[in-house]
Order: sequence, then C-alpha cells, then structure tokens
Amino acid sequence: MFAIPVIDLAAFSNGDAVTRQRVVKQVYQACHEIGFVYLQNPGISKDLVKQVFALNKSFFNLPLTVKQQLAWSNEFSNTGYVGIERESLDSNKPGDLKEAFNVSKAELTCPTVSSISPAKNPEIFTFFQACTEIANKVLQAFALALELPEDFFTTRHNRQHHTLRSLHYPPLQTLAKPGQVRAGEHSDYGSLTLLFQDEVGGLEVQTKTGDWIAAPAIPDTVVVNTGDLMQRWTNHVFCSTKHRVIIPNDSRVKQSRYSIAFFCHPNDDTEIACLGCDREQPIYPPILAGEYLLQRLQATY
Repeated sequence: MFAIPVIDLAAFSNGDAVTRQRVVKQVYQACHEIGFVYLQNPGISKDLVKQVFALNKSFFNLPLTVKQQLAWSNEFSNTGYVGIERESLDSNKPGDLKEAFNVSKAELTCPTVSSISPAKNPEIFTFFQACTEIANKVLQAFALALELPEDFFTTRHNRQHHTLRSLHYPPLQTLAKPGQVRAGEHSDYGSLTLLFQDEVGGLEVQTKTGDWIAAPAIPDTVVVNTGDLMQRWTNHVFCSTKHRVIIPNDSRVKQSRYSIAFFCHPNDDTEIACLGCDREQPIYPPILAGEYLLQRLQATY
C-alpha cells in the first residue's frame, strides 16, 4: 500500500551516528520510492507558523486593487502577487483557483519594499530563515543517503535562491470550469519543497500506479517533497512526484484553504549534472539551475 512516511528530523539533527544513519536510510527510501515525506520535529516554532499564517490571511483579505499593486511581473524576479486563474500548473487545464504571493530573500532584505507587502513583516524574514535551516538539514540527509559529503548540497544552496510562497484557495462561489481544480497536476521545479498546510485539506499525491491519494495535514509536521532538479541531479534515483490540490466535494468547498510553500533552489550558477553517472548513462544533459528554473516559469505563466 502506498503511504507517505513520517520521519523524525530531530533524530537526524540530534541523534548519535547509529540513529542518524537510520534516518538517512528512511530518507533514501522515501525519496526513491515516493518523493514525499512528513517531517516530525522540524525545529520551527509553532507560534511563528501561526503568526505567518495570520499575516498571509490578512494580506489576502485586502482588496484586489491593493494586491494588484504588487503583481507578479516576470520570471526573473519571480516575486509578487499572482491572481486567481493567472497560473496554470497543468497547462492542459483552466487556470488554478488560487491566489499566491511570492517572496525572495532579496525582497526580505530590501529596505524599500512596499508597506503592504507581507515581506515587510519581520516574522516573514524569521520564517524564511527557519525554513532555510530545515531545508539544509534535509539536504544534508539527502547527501548522506546518496553517499556524498554531508555538505555537498548545502554548499550549492548557500546563496538562498529560495522562494517563499503564500497560497490562498478561496471558497467557490460558482461552479468550476470543466477540469478546473485549486492547483493543477504538477511536480515542483527545484531541489525540495517544504509545505505547511491548514486542516481544510485537498492535497493529493500520485502513486506510481497512477492513483491519487490524500496527503492531509498532520499536526506539527511539515510535508517535504523532492523536486524536478533533484530528480534530474540524481538521474531519477530520487523521484519528483506529481501532486495537485482538488476542490472538496463537501462543505469545505465553502471554506478558504491556506498553505505556505518554501521552494528550495540551488544557487543559480550551480551546474545540475548527473551524480553517479560514471556508472550509468545520464538521462539529461547538464544545465544551470537558474536557467532551468526560468524555463519552467516561462511555461507556467
């Protein structure tokens, strides 16, 4: 039976050599077979997570004319407000029934950022840094799972070219278009994603047999999934799994759903070349991480 495993990150962060190695094996199995995992004890304050959810809710409650002042403008910065139906994660389907706000490290440290931007709040910066620390621990486990030096991935992510994305899936007031969902079927673009989600649910993960299973919120955990660049980097040893957010078929359709995704990307000038391909044929040619991300964003908007 396909099941998303739950792994204790604190056992990796604070455990002895034997405990850490046990976690590393669990991480390898999850990334190789499923591409999704729940992290227990990720090392982030519950109060901080609540504060950031509250800040995001306040932003999405602003009038559309105000939010549009911060509209996403291009794939080079990949920051700002993305309106409902502007993005189609599944290019074969109508636009997604969600709105989003993207923040980068550069924006969080910019003194002239707009006063209405969530990036203006110090809690968002603290949250970004906490997510970076979690991602680095996971990247260390990835490296050990692949029998690489522990800092192999972290040194290639040290410029923090990550994206913090707040998401709001509004209640449905009218019938959706045929084939339309809250977030279309897709895989993520980068190395890994951290996902914080509320209890409304709707996230589904595709199994290798093509079936879809629910990935509900588990209290005090963070969902982690491997992205396309990690799949490419490892020559499909780690898999990047398709997922989506469906429209509920019960009373939750009248509720807002909120989530926060932290997309962990390598430094833009990192060459993504097949690891271990002295032993096997590479599936992909080398590509720079920044170039790959631009290609994917251009296809999405």
